Amino acid sequence: MPRKRAKQRRTNPIKQLAHSSAGFPQSYPQEPWTNRKAFSNHGLSGFPSSSPGASDRKYGVDALSAAIRVRVVVDAPQYSGLIGPLDYSSERPLAPGTLVRVPLGRREVVGLVWTEAAAMASAPHEGELRAITEVLDALPPLGPSWLALTEFTAAYYQRGVGETALSVLPPELRKLGNADVAKRLGRLEKKRAQAGEQTNQPTGPAAALTPEQQAALDALAAAQAGGEPPPVLLYGVTGSGKTEVYLQAAERALAAGRQVLVLVPEINLTPQLQARFADRFGAHRLVALHSGLTPAQRLGNWLKAHLGHADLVLGTRLAVFTSLPRLGLIVVDEEHDPSYKQQEGARYSARDLSVYRGRLERVPVLLGSATPSLESWHRADEGRYLRLPMRERIGGGVLPQVRLFDMNQLPRQHGGSALSPPLLQALQQRIAAGEQSLLLLNRRGYAPVLHCPCGWKSGCPHCSAWRVFHKGDRSLRCHHCGFSERVPRACPDCGNLDIQPIGRGTERLEEQLIEALPGARVARIDADSTKHKGALEAQLNAVHAGEVDVLVGTQMIAKGHDFRRITLVAAINPDGALFSSDFRAPERLFSLLMQAAGRAGRDATQAGRSEMWVQTWNPQHALYTALRKHDFEAFAASQLAERRSAGLPPYASLALLRAEARSADDATAFLQAASDLARELAGIDAVMLYPPVPPTIARIANVERMQMLVESDSRIGLQRLLAAWLPQLHVLRSQHRGVLRWAVDVDPLAI
Repeated sequence: MPRKRAKQRRTNPIKQLAHSSAGFPQSYPQEPWTNRKAFSNHGLSGFPSSSPGASDRKYGVDALSAAIRVRVVVDAPQYSGLIGPLDYSSERPLAPGTLVRVPLGRREVVGLVWTEAAAMASAPHEGELRAITEVLDALPPLGPSWLALTEFTAAYYQRGVGETALSVLPPELRKLGNADVAKRLGRLEKKRAQAGEQTNQPTGPAAALTPEQQAALDALAAAQAGGEPPPVLLYGVTGSGKTEVYLQAAERALAAGRQVLVLVPEINLTPQLQARFADRFGAHRLVALHSGLTPAQRLGNWLKAHLGHADLVLGTRLAVFTSLPRLGLIVVDEEHDPSYKQQEGARYSARDLSVYRGRLERVPVLLGSATPSLESWHRADEGRYLRLPMRERIGGGVLPQVRLFDMNQLPRQHGGSALSPPLLQALQQRIAAGEQSLLLLNRRGYAPVLHCPCGWKSGCPHCSAWRVFHKGDRSLRCHHCGFSERVPRACPDCGNLDIQPIGRGTERLEEQLIEALPGARVARIDADSTKHKGALEAQLNAVHAGEVDVLVGTQMIAKGHDFRRITLVAAINPDGALFSSDFRAPERLFSLLMQAAGRAGRDATQAGRSEMWVQTWNPQHALYTALRKHDFEAFAASQLAERRSAGLPPYASLALLRAEARSADDATAFLQAASDLARELAGIDAVMLYPPVPPTIARIANVERMQMLVESDSRIGLQRLLAAWLPQLHVLRSQHRGVLRWAVDVDPLAI
């Protein structure tokens, strides 16, 4: 029988997991950091809190005595063990959410007041506490819901609360003193006064709604009237007008005096959507938040949102943590996109946190996609999400006809063209008709590898990966560690001058198109061609203006863009994902191809002759059968049935423990020791630990990587184990000196 747990004063919030619409607990507190001996080992002279848990805390200010002790969280790395608040003395009461500067060891760092301290019998003498250095009270405190969101994020994704809370604030804000903050706020207020209130009205008229759009908005309003609106999954085919639903839902929220948060998966989708919202509501009411902004721009826009001056916030995944005191609506566009999952630090999912934040603040969350994630689709099947279908394109346009070309019909030619003769003929016809075409090849560079007949290949000396040949600057470049050098004039091993590229990337495809289509205007959009500021916008504007006949690109151009003149889309040999070891690879491939197909025929007058070509060696594959019919529902049902039988998400919960070391043996030894520790913990029966294995690319920048999968049928059981296990791993790490870093990834996307 399982061991009976001792009674505790606090309710175990892990039990609330089963009631969360996102699969998350409503609150999952971190224990305060109370090991005084370990604390002194860090050379710090303050003392950590030994207060009641987070479920006993109050996000408010009570009357405090003259001797005031406040709890402050600081940005400390996970390995330091400082995962909870520290105690400091203050001359006056400070509201939770107030930014402060505090001494930490020999440094002065920025901190965040978390709660006011309660009286404790075992508390140290007040004179032993170090005093807060500076209070940034020019800035209004961060609100209770923001504190709750970041505390939950830290707990669920197994990071320190201070590390999480402070890392999501603008970096520039963390460098400023109180006087500097006051100056920034003064300048913002002056600019706001100069702008005046005359431009506060919408500048563009709302479009006439289709019956499906109207039904979606009515259902959203009805759900919101219930007080606790469920997350809404707006399942609309490409070109069905999901953006107009976003706009009119936002208009209703703004009319009620609320703020709107709109998330997009990638920066390159921001300008187009930002222009749509600015045209409708006025540019000054809208701010953007993403990594492409300068630190000063990001801080200014964040302050506008925090102060309530900005009504609309449009941003990438980090924007989910924006402080919005009047939040009334959250929109997650292309909710299926894996870019919403952070891959460093706290590996959070912005989509899932949006759902949690909506539930926390009782505001509607609108998840939009033509190819929803299977997790969201499953939750809609279970009734936890409200699914609103939109199956018709605007103007009555039809979806492009999908044509599969069997590459087995062509003779095998080493180094030949990637373009089949029928596809070339179709491209020529579109050019003659004054229409545009899009070719999708999800690999940048000229060729994935150079090789010599003697056996030499352009491998990276620092990674277990090939260096990609970039013909434009004659370089061999590793896309993992960044190592780059000039292409050798001869084979480094045998001196042969005839070294050849293998495979093809977008550079090579562009070159082949220029050769095969003389006079055609060919453009390429990928991470290399758009690395300079303004390059992406310039190239997109050229496509919209009709100055491009054939557009070549990676997945950057396959989603979200409204290209009105494109009538032909072709995917060049996308078969690689069909046989990947990652169980999510088919889902990502189907989504990419469906999204790419949706770029064709956006203009209803041209939709009837729009086509999607797929050059494949496996035309009979079930994925392509569903693609030909544009049948996402059948594909989702098939994939979910496979995952149910295999015990994979969404029918199971996963975590990955990763370790990095100078040798694979060191990383493996750490993971094996961690596994041995876990097997001694209560609740291990509910969890399965797999042996350590290397990832697909095992070595990056001379660092060996290993990973261990942790699986459970119960999200509660997995979280319970992680909460008990990870504190022991901090100690274990000190016993394995060869390990450089370790981290846990909850709900990993790449396995």
